[in-house]
Amino acid sequence: MSLSASLRRLLPRTAAAVAATALAAAALTACTGPGAASGTDGTVALLLPDAKTARYETFDRPFFEARMTELGDYRVLYSNADQDAQKQQQQAESALAAGAGVLVLDPVDVQAAITIVAAANAQDVPVISYDRLVAGGDLAYYVSFDNEKVGELQAEAFAEELEARGHGRGGILMVNGSPTDSNATSFAEGAHRVLDATDLDVLAEFATPDWSPDKAQTWVAGQIAQFGDDIVGVYAANDGTASGAIAAFKAANAEEHPVVTGQDAELSAIQRILTGDQYMTVYKAIQPQAELAAEVAVALLNGDEVTAPMEIDGTPTTLLDPVAVTVDNIVETVVADGFWTIEDICTPAYADACAAAGIG
Repeated sequence: MSLSASLRRLLPRTAAAVAATALAAAALTACTGPGAASGTDGTVALLLPDAKTARYETFDRPFFEARMTELGDYRVLYSNADQDAQKQQQQAESALAAGAGVLVLDPVDVQAAITIVAAANAQDVPVISYDRLVAGGDLAYYVSFDNEKVGELQAEAFAEELEARGHGRGGILMVNGSPTDSNATSFAEGAHRVLDATDLDVLAEFATPDWSPDKAQTWVAGQIAQFGDDIVGVYAANDGTASGAIAAFKAANAEEHPVVTGQDAELSAIQRILTGDQYMTVYKAIQPQAELAAEVAVALLNGDEVTAPMEIDGTPTTLLDPVAVTVDNIVETVVADGFWTIEDICTPAYADACAAAGIG
């Protein structure tokens, strides 16, 4: 089965149209359908960065492991670095010592991870840069989302809603992601491309260490003390930082909660959107991303050549398209794709909010 065909099979319905152009060009020269690699001895290490972001343990890991099982008799060495770059370095060294033939690496720190790539290259072990692009080194493949587009989607929805509420000239806070995450830079660049063309006034901006909701909350609380009612919106780079920002406004007993963005379509974020605490999130179809990484890993284990629709810094690259989610399209996006079910979302505490949104 070709990679492009496999990806078209895996794409959620809502993501299929927007990603069709990129994925139609993706190709893999190997046949890696179920059973094709049966009996082949091979070990792949999956190195994920943290557990604070719900997606990694809930979606990335199980999707990756399930696809590896479908592809043949392969072993997955899984590690989570808990947002510790040194720990991830040690996990990578352990995986290489245990005989991993491919590393699938989502780096805690894109600069520090260069040493992981160098160590793998020294042993002729290919590295797939997963979700975040390692800042250097000889990478075999990179799979992620169009991260500047994520920022653009967030900022476009944000600016439009602020304008609709009569705050098109108001003051906003920007709660960006971790300074060690290259994706956070791309999100912010995409957001600024939109926001800098508006009349919105960025009152303050913060790079949130470790993507920590607690650190985001503490920083936003300080800005509330300084700017008070001048804050009409918070650009939050993901759902975790959004939760921290929202908690800060609730603790301050703000009369009017600002417009708040997010990313990752976490269940709690979808529920906050229903209650009006958060305005939007960005849904990224993690299943095709994780399954593509597994398929490329198997091809590399088998010594097959991989190609992709584009290159970034000389690395074959596939970037999937993100989708903005508001209260108006929850059913058509995360529910339609089976990312969350109505039962997941509409627990008794959210039954009234679901009914008001026409969900149920």
